[in-house]
Parts: sequence; C-alpha cells; structure tokens
Amino acid sequence: MAGTGVLALLATAMGWGFLSVIFWALFILVVQFFRDPAREIPQGEKLVLSVVDGQVLKVEKAKDPYTGRDAILISVFMNLFNVHSQKSPVDGTVLKKVYRPGKYFNASLDKASAENEQCGLVVRADDGNLVTFVQIAGLVTHRILNYVKEGDHLNRGDRYGFIRFGSRVDMYLPLNARPKVVIGEKVWGTTTVLAVLGEALDEPEAPLDESEDSSVTAPAAAQSETPAAPAAAPAAPAAEAEAPEAPAAAKPSESEPAAAAPAESETSAPAAAEPAKTTDASAK
Repeated sequence: MAGTGVLALLATAMGWGFLSVIFWALFILVVQFFRDPAREIPQGEKLVLSVVDGQVLKVEKAKDPYTGRDAILISVFMNLFNVHSQKSPVDGTVLKKVYRPGKYFNASLDKASAENEQCGLVVRADDGNLVTFVQIAGLVTHRILNYVKEGDHLNRGDRYGFIRFGSRVDMYLPLNARPKVVIGEKVWGTTTVLAVLGEALDEPEAPLDESEDSSVTAPAAAQSETPAAPAAAPAAPAAEAEAPEAPAAAKPSESEPAAAAPAESETSAPAAAEPAKTTDASAK
C-alpha cells in the first residue's frame, strides 16, 4: 500500500499525467480494500454477527466439514470493494484451527467451499454452542491470514484474520440457530445479526446417546431369539413322520408266510400223486 502511494507521488512530481492517474487510482483502491473501520457491535449472548461485509449466498442445512455434524450454513461473498477484515461473530474459545491448501475458483461457486484454499476455526461459544467459521480464498486471492491459535479466547468483534482481493466466509451454526438473513441480502461485518442461537446442545453427551440407542435395540434382539424355541417344535412332527416307516419295514415279515405257502403246496403235491398210484395198481 505504501509503495503504491510513493509511485503515485513520484508520477505526479515527474509530470507523468496518465501514469499518475493510474497510480492514484491504484492507491485509492488499495486503501479502501485494506480499510478496517470501527463499528458499533450489537450485544447479546445468543447473537451471531456477520464476520465480514458482503452478500449472503446461502442459508441452508449442510454438513460441517470440520466437525462432521449437521449444521445450518450461512455463506457470505465479498467482492473487491467490501471490507475484507474478518472479525469474530461470537464470544468463545478456539477449539480447532485447520488450514487446507486448495484451488482458486471463483468464491461465489458452490465448489469453492470444498476445493478452494481455506482456513477454518471451530469455536466453543461462551454459551456452550459450537460455531465454525471458514475463510475461503477467491479467484485472485493467494493468501489467507489468520492471527489466532487453538486455545485463544475471542470476543465478539475481535479481528482474527484477513483475505485479500475477493473471497468468501462460510459459517456453520448449530441446528438450534434461527437465521435472520436471506439469500441476496447485503450484510455488514460485526453489525448485521446473521442468526440467534438457541439453547446449547449438549455435544459431549453424543456418545451416551449412541449407547442408549444400542440398549434400545438389545431387547429387540432378545425378542427375536424367543420365537426360536417354537421353531424347534416342528422338529417333533418330523420324528413322527419317520415313525410310519417302521411298519413299512415290517411288511417283509408278513410276506414271509406267503413265501412259505408254496412250500406247503409242494408237499401236498406228492400226497396227491399217491392216490394216482393206487388207482393204477387196482387197474392192474
């Protein structure tokens, strides 16, 4: 910024009319871009203020990529003429700071949230709510500045970062938040109230909720095992079905006397032959 001012003065002193105009225009542009005006900060424990000046791009439910939770996403796009200084939207402590290198798509595109260079802060607000705000680089931005570290405490309106020349900020709020802005609305950093938080969600109890779910499903498993006992009962008729096969095996024993009957007929045959011999003898 100082260098641009020196060049503008030098061009003016040397009588370079056209060049001096260009340098002065650049100087004014740089000054307005890096400006950081003081503003009145609304007070209220549950208020979530806008991090930057800009226009609201999104107000929707989404997955917070830094915590994995379901959240309400409010995205604010900054053009070249907006104030690009980022200030804390809530009072709270920084739990996590994550920098992710990436690409430099136009910050107004949906894919910018996932693919562009960014730096995210996960903050536990003083009222217990969890809030995530993410600095996202833009088309001509190649540097994101972030001045805080994990464990730092931020007060509402504290300056924590800066993005150069067009960018975007995504804010992930708990599902209990009530948005106060709509898509397309112009907002002002630390002045516009983006949302009002509800009662803090007791996030540390999340594992307890999972154990409660498993305890609920346990009785269901026990019930599914109880019908298994009647399932064994049909096996008894199966044994009964095998029982009739025993008489079938006994049938051959009944047929044995039938086999003996021809034997008796054979013994009676010689007996019938003897009368025949007696008749022949008498005939002689």
